[in-house]
Amino acid sequence: MTAYQPIPNAGSGHRFDTERRWAAALALGFEARNEGGAEPTTRLVRRRHVGPLRVQRPFYPEGKTGCCHVYLLHPPGGLVSGDELRIEAEVGEGSHALLTTPAAAKLYKADSHGVAWGQHTRLQVAKDATLEYLPQETIAFDGSRGEQTTSVELATGAKTLGWEVLALGRPASDLPFATGALEQRFHLSLDGKPLWIERQLLDPKHPRFTGAWGQGGATVQATLWAVGLDDEAAAIEALREELPDHNRWAVTRRQGVLLLRYLGADRNEAWALCEQAWHLLRPRLIGLPAHTPRIWLT
Repeated sequence: MTAYQPIPNAGSGHRFDTERRWAAALALGFEARNEGGAEPTTRLVRRRHVGPLRVQRPFYPEGKTGCCHVYLLHPPGGLVSGDELRIEAEVGEGSHALLTTPAAAKLYKADSHGVAWGQHTRLQVAKDATLEYLPQETIAFDGSRGEQTTSVELATGAKTLGWEVLALGRPASDLPFATGALEQRFHLSLDGKPLWIERQLLDPKHPRFTGAWGQGGATVQATLWAVGLDDEAAAIEALREELPDHNRWAVTRRQGVLLLRYLGADRNEAWALCEQAWHLLRPRLIGLPAHTPRIWLT
């Protein structure tokens, strides 16, 4: 695990407090090991944690030589002012890991000083390895302030499929996301060359948030990505044929990255869309059917 670094104060416009924070970090390492079978077995060989962020044990619901399923556990269940979460995972050559979470993550209202939280994820996938990053949705409460960054670093021959689902406010309780500010950054690279870089600011006071040319008042958004498909055009056509036909999602591809976007008002709909897309894409990506993590069913 890289040395702990506090959240920077410059560049984001958020106020961070390096004196008052509850930092948590988790670093995982996966390797493919030959244990006498016809196929290598992916093992979780390294796990180090700081603070309330950890994993229990890996699961092999697809067989001992199949994908290694790991659940990322954050007992507090959410982030408050001053919290900082760092997740790192290295998927070694020829290995296959699936990371998910046991429940929705919550981003709580900032304190009276407006101190921000931070969540930073770095995923490294080696040659001929596969990583599926499928966290359950994130719910940002009104007044939440913070920064999320996700970095996916691929080597030649690596494959990945992942998503992020974000719900703003709690409309069912008549508690919309009316104040606060979130910043999301995403960086995906292949052999150090950027393939997809994105920065998004979510500020309900900005015209973009309600304008038809921007967020359009949508309270839920999702992004799904896939890299390593043999035939991206055929995969896109399959998604357009099989997924529900409505104007709240779209799919495209750029520089070998397939991107599916959802913008709407129903987090259950967004989650179901991503899960259905995963079921369609996984066989095309790795030649195996999707195997739903049992934690999603509890």
